[in-house]
Amino acid sequence: MDMENNRRVKVVISGKVQGVFFRVETKKVADRFNVYGWVKNLKDSTVSAVFEGEYENVDKMLNWCFQGSLLSKVDNVSVGIEQYKGEFLDFQIFY
Repeated sequence: MDMENNRRVKVVISGKVQGVFFRVETKKVADRFNVYGWVKNLKDSTVSAVFEGEYENVDKMLNWCFQGSLLSKVDNVSVGIEQYKGEFLDFQIFY
């Protein structure tokens, strides 16, 4: 993989994002966009995720995060740019 065309971001999504199938939908979208990483619920009712993949595909994931799943209501998406590592083989939901 060409690391220059890839990126890694860590996001924290707040709003009505737990109990609304947010993690399941995030995985479906990540699989569709060929993005790897993980998503999990945090104790403060937010959802955290790491996305790795081609720059354009990670951007599509980020755009989706601002919209969220059908039943969710996203209030804020905090995005942190991290160094691309290429450490994931798929996208996982952590429980």
